[in-house]
Amino acid sequence: MLYQLPANPNMRDRLVEEIRARGIGFPVTEGLRSLVATKSGNDSLLRHTLEEAERRRANPTSATAKLPPTAEASELLERTRKATLGAVAAMPDYLVKQQIIRSRALGQTNNYSVYDRLTIAVSYRESAGEDYKLLSVNGMPPSEDQTYGKKLGGTSSAGEYVTVLSELFKPESRAQFTAVDTDTLRGRSTIVYDYEVKKEFSRQALKWSEGDSSELETIAGYRGRIWVDRETNRILRLEEISTDIDPGFPITAASETIDYDWVTINEQSHLLPSHAVIALTSRGRGRTEQTRNDILFRGYRKFGAEVKIIDIDEKDFPPDKPEKNEPKPPTTPPALKPQPKKP
Repeated sequence: MLYQLPANPNMRDRLVEEIRARGIGFPVTEGLRSLVATKSGNDSLLRHTLEEAERRRANPTSATAKLPPTAEASELLERTRKATLGAVAAMPDYLVKQQIIRSRALGQTNNYSVYDRLTIAVSYRESAGEDYKLLSVNGMPPSEDQTYGKKLGGTSSAGEYVTVLSELFKPESRAQFTAVDTDTLRGRSTIVYDYEVKKEFSRQALKWSEGDSSELETIAGYRGRIWVDRETNRILRLEEISTDIDPGFPITAASETIDYDWVTINEQSHLLPSHAVIALTSRGRGRTEQTRNDILFRGYRKFGAEVKIIDIDEKDFPPDKPEKNEPKPPTTPPALKPQPKKP
């Protein structure tokens, strides 16, 4: 099935389901990881699924590998709901830097190539939500007519910090959860839940614009998985796939994976995104294109009430540390063009 992925990318979901249902009977070597990355276009969902299966294969008798009784799983989910919504309400005003590597592939080949690198400053205030400022494009200051969004072009996203988790647990979303698995994530014992939000209860917006044309928008349902820490009742990873996208809408598929980790803001610990991957498939001007944003979140700090996002500069963040396996920048960045975006 892996070898068929380049010609049949839609088989990815079936392969993931097979691995999760059946497990694997062989070690995941570096050679295998490289092969999977090559055949899948370095698909993050498939990579995570394979690593889950490897942990389970290596330690099949672990007590944490057994799914708890239904009542215990339901109690953990309810504690997680309260802890998540409580954390959202207590979120401090903060500032963080996003480092985004944007790639695209023609058709559905998963043959991605990097087309630019962005640095974004994001501020969050309870009174105003999230605000974004573009700091650099391929290491250079942006021109005056570029903003993070429609004027810049390319795929953009928002809401990874607070919106995604709060919307999932709000009563009006009527999300349905099922405990399906266990896993050990970054050394923490977790319960894995499948979830689904029907389109009629969803507030997930997909937006599309091309050139100077008016913006198109649709609401989609979504389903996915969350990894819940058994001890802290907090979500360490979220996977999400859009469902029931209107036929004929330019965006035909959308997914995201967000990893959360503990950061210190004003001497207090908060669980916030550390890494995210946003992937879209779209049709425009007679051709299909895949786009992927690989996002690192760095330099969380308190955002003062007297500070405005327009005043933020690169110097307001600590120096970046080199990331392992970071893709090399393009030698000649291609011209930017409008792409879909997923708020």
